[in-house]
Amino acid sequence: MSVRVRRVYEPPEPEDGVRVLVDRLWPRGLAKEAARVDEWPKELTPSTELRRWYHAGEGSPEEFARRYEAELAEPGAAELLGRVRALVAEGTVTLVTASKNLETGHATVLARLLRP
Repeated sequence: MSVRVRRVYEPPEPEDGVRVLVDRLWPRGLAKEAARVDEWPKELTPSTELRRWYHAGEGSPEEFARRYEAELAEPGAAELLGRVRALVAEGTVTLVTASKNLETGHATVLARLLRP
């Protein structure tokens, strides 16, 4: 059981396990066959408003994480989070994103919440 975070543009690896795309929009220029995405729970991604606020440089990574975690506590997102947690309980899950910033981006926040 482990949770990994990788860029969706990196070639899939056998140890990726279940690949979950955690972006609201499909990554630019990437064929669906090449991405090898198993799950795409769009409602698990940050809201458009939160993404725009964070990318505009208006908040710190800590404030972004706090707001994103609040969004994940909403009923629809919480249900999807439970579904991905169940996948983690079964084996390796790799969260894939088009984001270049893996250290302070939403995929890392999500990974932290999913790790047992």
